Amino acid sequence: MMGQEHLRNIALLPDVAVAAIFEPDAGMRALAAEAVPSAKMVDSVEDVLAVAEVNCLLIASPNYLHLQQLETIARIRPLPVLVEKPLFTAPEDAPRLAALRAAYPAPIWVAMEYRYMPPVARMIEEAAEATGGIRMLTIREHRFPFLEKVGDWNRLNRNTGGTLVEKCCHFFDLMRHILKSDPVRIMASGGQSVNHLDEVYGGEKSDIWDNAYVIVDFASGARAMLELCMFAEGARYQEEISAVGPKGKIECLVPGPGRFWPEHLGEPPVAQVIVSPRDPKGPRVVEIPVDPTLLAAGDHNGSTFYQHQRFVRAARGEGEVEVAVKDGWWAVAMGLAAQQSALTGQVVDMTTQTYAPGAQN
Repeated sequence: MMGQEHLRNIALLPDVAVAAIFEPDAGMRALAAEAVPSAKMVDSVEDVLAVAEVNCLLIASPNYLHLQQLETIARIRPLPVLVEKPLFTAPEDAPRLAALRAAYPAPIWVAMEYRYMPPVARMIEEAAEATGGIRMLTIREHRFPFLEKVGDWNRLNRNTGGTLVEKCCHFFDLMRHILKSDPVRIMASGGQSVNHLDEVYGGEKSDIWDNAYVIVDFASGARAMLELCMFAEGARYQEEISAVGPKGKIECLVPGPGRFWPEHLGEPPVAQVIVSPRDPKGPRVVEIPVDPTLLAAGDHNGSTFYQHQRFVRAARGEGEVEVAVKDGWWAVAMGLAAQQSALTGQVVDMTTQTYAPGAQN
């Protein structure tokens, strides 16, 4: 499904084309071939790498395949690659990722679309001035349940890494990106309360969580909190992010996918950025409309297009990798720590975790 969104956004880029596609699911393969009739449909990662016209890669496979496929690419033909989150799904994968990072000669960009949502990007741009230095950061996502995926792979923690990895690595990446600091302590509470409770797949009961709270202390002294609820699709806004410091508060409100907005409610809401200074008091609200073409191309508020623009520049050697392996690695490590905390009831000290990036250097 995410591969379809990538194809639609790549089609909007100038001087870029999809040369080859490996899609093992027959239904998705037919949709991909319809979207890009000029692309060669092949039967393996190795076959993609054998197509001479291919000069960069996109991985949009199920989570548990990402690291394995990166290793295959590294062994055969290490091209610039944009890999969907999460980079890996289990603590024991960390040494393999460390070896890959040390040896891979081309750019690896981890797909963290939320950084590039226009309202989020605007908030990040203005946060330092509006707050006078962020001391508290809160991210709330109230959204719809996990969508159906091919083979229902996303219903089992062993395939996804767990909700706090699969879904929330986006938010942990935003925390580090906004605060410009690394986490030192994480505590969490979460579980499966409403969704998928009676679902069974191949004899396995669905165990994917649908809600959580996570608190993170950062080396800078700032604190951050995540609130996730995946049975709240009735909300007007899907993401609400706020940052507060000694000067004031800045927040952004981001609507969910327009295709899920009920027609009887009229036009979908428009994203907002709100700046609330302490003195003089008086919130200032700015609407951040997104190009309708970009909204129609995917479910991520136009961010997938802006991410591809930047990745293309990096792949051509004309720009920097903005979301590196280290960033994607930290996002997963924070999710793993949050799940560990929720399961044990203990605070997790990130400075001692062997699956964190610093432990592998």
